Amino acid sequence: MTALTPTLQAWFTEHLIGQRGASPHTIAAYRDCVRLLVTHLHQTRGIEPSDLDFGDLDDAAISGFLAHLEHQRGVSVATRNARLAAIHSLFRYASFRHPEHADLLARVLAIPTKKANRTDVTFLDDDEVTALLGAPDLDTWTGRRDHAWLLLTIVTGIRVSELVNLRRDEVSLTRPTHIVVLGKGRKQRTIPIDDTSVTTLTAWTTTTSAALDSPLFPARGARRAMSVDAVAQRLDVHTRRAAATVPSLAAKNVTPHTLRHSCVMRMLAAGIDITTISLWLGHASPEATRHYLHADLGLKQRALERTAPPRTPKGRYQPTDATLAFLKNL
Repeated sequence: MTALTPTLQAWFTEHLIGQRGASPHTIAAYRDCVRLLVTHLHQTRGIEPSDLDFGDLDDAAISGFLAHLEHQRGVSVATRNARLAAIHSLFRYASFRHPEHADLLARVLAIPTKKANRTDVTFLDDDEVTALLGAPDLDTWTGRRDHAWLLLTIVTGIRVSELVNLRRDEVSLTRPTHIVVLGKGRKQRTIPIDDTSVTTLTAWTTTTSAALDSPLFPARGARRAMSVDAVAQRLDVHTRRAAATVPSLAAKNVTPHTLRHSCVMRMLAAGIDITTISLWLGHASPEATRHYLHADLGLKQRALERTAPPRTPKGRYQPTDATLAFLKNL
């Protein structure tokens, strides 16, 4: 047995699970990264996974694996950086157990994350939100369920992973009305819900009988919760139906995270500061919320109006006469 195998096992069981208490999502992500890495080395170098040693995981091998992820598997830069973070975690742990490989481990730990372009977030305006909420058929069990989770997600901005894990006993429909979610990093937060959401959730929970610790939004004909893929599939169905009323929806890639973005943009438009929004969303830092400020041109327009010289009329310049407009455009 090589030195890598027991180190890998100890990293998962003793360090990640025993010492750090990493979440199942983190364990699964790191496991998948290691699986992809050893499979790649087996395919490119012919090394059996059980025969891999630290000498086979030098900086050239890791860099080649990262390039394979981007160019062959087509992953995003963010995913590439997440895989590298898992490898760095393993190699930092190994550096304390195997100082004889310090030079090799240091070269791998020196591989930097890659910078990526950040585009404006996609979100829904008020008309699109109204059309989407009106898309589910409320005469059916599935339609009432989908309408409830669509509304709850738009109002609270919870992540899709938080939505599918939400239980009935984590929803309070008596004042103070709120939901309790367990987010990233096992951080629990309480989010208030409005009267419309209370009415909708009350109707949903009273028409379906289930134990308090059961999923709030179960799969059709099952006691288990909806999967993340099922939420995305149902959202796609309702988006296409809503696009018949509001055509602008057809041009947008509407995902469960788009609903989270929409919640943020509605809060920003209402004048809520980003520190409060960051706490609402469960972000680790307000810095993670700042990029939303770039998404809405209306927010920038209002900022421009506040910085205009004194006695300057608000709004954009509009010619007062067709002749003046012609002369202006010459």
